[in-house]
Amino acid sequence: MTMEIRGPLELPALREDIELSTADELTLVGELALPQKTAPVATLVTLHPLPTAGGFMDSHILRKAAGRLPALADLAVLRFNTRGTTSQRGTSEGTFDGGAAEQFDVAAAMDFVRDRALPRPWLLGWSFGTELALKYGREHDIEGIILLSPPLHRATAAEVAAWARTDHEVVILVPEFDDYLRPAEAQDRFAGIPHARLIAVEGGKHLWVGESQTRRVLTEIVAAVNPVALPLATHWPR
Repeated sequence: MTMEIRGPLELPALREDIELSTADELTLVGELALPQKTAPVATLVTLHPLPTAGGFMDSHILRKAAGRLPALADLAVLRFNTRGTTSQRGTSEGTFDGGAAEQFDVAAAMDFVRDRALPRPWLLGWSFGTELALKYGREHDIEGIILLSPPLHRATAAEVAAWARTDHEVVILVPEFDDYLRPAEAQDRFAGIPHARLIAVEGGKHLWVGESQTRRVLTEIVAAVNPVALPLATHWPR
């Protein structure tokens, strides 16, 4: 007998509450989820949506990535609250800084990845988190970035274009009905990165609400990071 994988269901994984230490001496709270029976083949370092608009490490796509992908795709998933952000896990020290001092939060997460020898890290940003990935990801040893619903409010044109001078993979998911940046404009704004792969998601919206949108996003993430795990299972043994 099986159950459908949907909503907040958590599949088996090794889950550990963790703390990150920033260069400006703050402690950030988070969670690391690992495959239960095998070593991870790659690592997702997740960067959540805008905390002043309700974004945090439990924002639903990131929570579902942590709940499903260790089991379905052998991925490690690191989630954490950026400075001043609260979730059920707790509150990270510090104060929201509009994406400036958050560069230290990204660095702390990457230090953790290095210290734990987690393999093949990717930055997975959603909304505000895409700004952090674009602004600061080039400084770190990553395979690539995956951008969900990038608003391009904080990342400058120069910061975006700088990715053209790297060999990092750049995958961009743009919802058809996004509130901030829709596919046609996104094509123009990211045109300076010739190797970027922009995926326009028909019917998608900024918050990716609904199981069909969740599955589409998680499928595209795995297609970039560990495509041999596709297609993702939709049912799990009880």
